[in-house]
Amino acid sequence: MTDQPGTAEPVDHTGEPVAVFAAGALPWRVRSGELEVLLIHRPRYDDWSWPKGKLDPGETMPECAAREVREEIGLDEPLGIPLPSTSYHVPVGLKVVHYWALKVSASAVVRPDGTEVDSIHWCGVDEAATLLSNQTDVLPLRWLAEAHRRGELDTRPLVLLRHAKAKPRGSWTKAEGDRTLAASGVRQAAAVGRLLAVWSPERVVTSPWRRCVDTVRPYIAAANGRIKVKLDERLTEASHKRKPDRAAAAVDRLFDKRRSAVLCSHRPVLPTLLASFVLRCEPGLEAELPTEDPFLAAGEMIVFHVPVEGPARVVAVEQIKPYDD
Repeated sequence: MTDQPGTAEPVDHTGEPVAVFAAGALPWRVRSGELEVLLIHRPRYDDWSWPKGKLDPGETMPECAAREVREEIGLDEPLGIPLPSTSYHVPVGLKVVHYWALKVSASAVVRPDGTEVDSIHWCGVDEAATLLSNQTDVLPLRWLAEAHRRGELDTRPLVLLRHAKAKPRGSWTKAEGDRTLAASGVRQAAAVGRLLAVWSPERVVTSPWRRCVDTVRPYIAAANGRIKVKLDERLTEASHKRKPDRAAAAVDRLFDKRRSAVLCSHRPVLPTLLASFVLRCEPGLEAELPTEDPFLAAGEMIVFHVPVEGPARVVAVEQIKPYDD
């Protein structure tokens, strides 16, 4: 779904209602040591822009960004670090666009859809800044270029996930580890699966208790055997109560593996897990993390972005709740 061109200058929208929410991505690659980005040309408006479009009902912003890139230029790659959003006016009112970086692998094939997009153009950052028709689009470009300069653009995601809504503890008469998801939790788990696909973590590490396993089951099923799954007893409530340091060690193991992953656990375990992630965060990022119980809502997640090369440290974080009806 395409969007309409707006005014060329960013606007201060403090207190102004948002008429249109949209999302997109800045595709990038490195050629001969130089950062290149991919611009799209939209024949309807005869402009150069980033792949982006309006939010569909029931979508999260990251899902929208990934879908728009896939629909407009055929790329199905994981999202990278979040970039600054932009805001400007369109005929119906204020529009806000959320952006992510998106690394284009060497084997990827980029194909304009021929309708919304009729051509693409790889170029350097300076040329892109000149070609972009809407100057608000330069803001995420400059941010992306600076992240590349600092070695913080090429990242892998480590996702901390709280299991979806379970049946009430007080009404459950069987073993605690067998407590199942509520009907709303089953729907949340499906939404979690769709959202995780945006980052495509290669490993799933989960508490073996049923409500956690059932939360990640839709993502595992959709991956069709392409990911590694580990049931980690250290992430259960019972193990954490006895030896919380063992749960913290599970986080350290994620960093040591140097692979993208999702870790699913329980509300009482979250403070320990978060504290371990904080130790790896660049200064200032801890202020963006939750500090009070329940830390995450049922089915909610935090994505920690870790550079592929260099020390295993967190350079960006984002907290996202999947769509819940």
